[in-house]
Amino acid sequence: MQLDLLPNIKSPADIKDFSMDELIQLANEIRNHTIKVVSEVGGHLAPTLGVVELTVAIHKVFDTPDDKIIWDVGHQGYAHKLLTGRFDTFSSIRKLGGLSGFLKRSESEYDTFGAGHASTSISAATGIAEARKRTGKSYRVVSIIGDGSMTGGLAFEALNNAGHLRTPMLVILNDNEMSISPNVGALNTYLTKIVTNPLYNKIRDKIWDISGKIPFGKSKARTFLHRIEDSLKSLIVPGMLFEELGFRYIGPIDGHNLNDLISTLEKIKDLKTPVLLHIKTKKGKGMVSIKTENGEYHNDAVKFHAVKPKKNDDGLSMKLNVPKAPIFQEVFGSLVCEIAKNRKDTVCITAAMREGTGLVNYAKDFSKRYYDVGIAEGHAVTFSAGLATEGVRPIVAIYSTFLQRAFDHIVHDVTLQHLPVVFCLDRAGIAGEDGPTHHGALDIAYLKCIQDMIVAAPMNGNELRHLLYTALDYNNGPFAIRYPKASSEKFDVHGQAELLPIGSWEVIRQGTDIVILAVGPQVYEALEAAETLVQNGIACEVVNCRFIKPMDTAYLKSIIGRFKQVITIEEGVRTGGFGESVSAWLSSNGYKNQINLISLPDKFVEHGSRIELLNQCSINKEGIIDAVSKKEKLVDIEN
Repeated sequence: MQLDLLPNIKSPADIKDFSMDELIQLANEIRNHTIKVVSEVGGHLAPTLGVVELTVAIHKVFDTPDDKIIWDVGHQGYAHKLLTGRFDTFSSIRKLGGLSGFLKRSESEYDTFGAGHASTSISAATGIAEARKRTGKSYRVVSIIGDGSMTGGLAFEALNNAGHLRTPMLVILNDNEMSISPNVGALNTYLTKIVTNPLYNKIRDKIWDISGKIPFGKSKARTFLHRIEDSLKSLIVPGMLFEELGFRYIGPIDGHNLNDLISTLEKIKDLKTPVLLHIKTKKGKGMVSIKTENGEYHNDAVKFHAVKPKKNDDGLSMKLNVPKAPIFQEVFGSLVCEIAKNRKDTVCITAAMREGTGLVNYAKDFSKRYYDVGIAEGHAVTFSAGLATEGVRPIVAIYSTFLQRAFDHIVHDVTLQHLPVVFCLDRAGIAGEDGPTHHGALDIAYLKCIQDMIVAAPMNGNELRHLLYTALDYNNGPFAIRYPKASSEKFDVHGQAELLPIGSWEVIRQGTDIVILAVGPQVYEALEAAETLVQNGIACEVVNCRFIKPMDTAYLKSIIGRFKQVITIEEGVRTGGFGESVSAWLSSNGYKNQINLISLPDKFVEHGSRIELLNQCSINKEGIIDAVSKKEKLVDIEN
């Protein structure tokens, strides 16, 4: 499609005088350009396609950046980026040094609030609206939140508080019946009931239209009619949830009808009360069928929530990367199915991440033992604790960065009660193009500090099997297993499980000069470095430190007099990390020689490919070789 309007949009001010026909054309250009670019460079495709008309309408009606627009999660913000001066750099999205795939305050004045995790927008908008009152300013505040994000408890805490404060603000509920996986739970059923009962809004509009035509006694008539309206709400709108929370509920309306959107927003933008506008959209709207490597065509909003970069002849077909071994999430998915066949007491729990954690087949084959609690990580953890009290063995699969949100639940509801919950942390370490909101940089530090928590990391898929069975064999408390968004290197689908002594490490290669203590798949980088260093006469011992906590102190004791240098390598921050624990133990037990720690830096790592970012942080073979030449006693290798 030829782009006649979009390339000339430098800011939302450029569309203020557009006719409806021009706005519709602009929306079509945004949708087609997004499909073209994202299909080539990768990124979140389906989410942003569902809000193109909404984005155009918002920037047409509101005076951004003076008016504050807060997007939940942010992966639906691509159209927003195109309308706010980022057209020329749009193809750099999610690339190293390019545009972020989410909203980012440092990237644009139009990005009011950074987002990468769900359910935050209403809380942030409430704070911004209260700040407006305190500073005496007069801007408008708009929060856009998806129905998937509305399953998060934080959203309802914010609704409760905003309704109580009565601060004027607009919440737009983008209801596409999807988060990443299809939405689940009572709230989704509630929203569906509202959509299938549009009678209330029609009756309400008719009542107020009639009362406005009464020549006398309008006030008393409208008071009386207001009581009738409340009765109608109770009868027609199930629960009156939003209005009972203090919000004026409007909708649902068609989120792809630009005329209706603009007209409605114009009418409600200056209401002096909290308002919730419910719109219905289609995730992935306008997405053409996209050809995958096997020649099939799809326009599945789940499959294309996010797409991988490619560039083929048709500009749209998606060549899926095939790793030399299955990625860890696929291995995990296979293993939990294997476990489920052998152990009837196990269940799997996730927080709206069935696909992302590899649980699609498990959910299909063991549906009565699978729980998707929605975007509610804290609830997932406490729910698992409740299950564990009655002899059920929960396996909780959550991204490392998302489990951060449930820290208090892990401490008080699981660990303090010594409940045997198995936590499986996908995307541990560098998560790649999703950037700092999704990097699992902190899990070693935030889990290792919790009393009685066992923390482990497999070097490959076979060891993930061993650790899962070991975790389920352990009955005295929680057990966390972390693994990256990467190839598992080795996995035998027909392999046999081995119960590992908790706290045991494995010497992969013996040496006499230097010892490299490696966590997870970094063992392979250590082995490659050792191969290079031996050519220079340096014999390296390589150890698979599969247990981060407890450490193998018997092995650590054995190296005190054997090696002139100790190097640790991990995909996590140094502060509170594995290397610091090793260094502290060795130093307090008489080790006098050189210790080098290779870790993530004490700053947020930006987005880029996983390989680019690991190289940038020297968490690789070269970083190990470089550490060998360091002269200081204690060095943190980071760039």
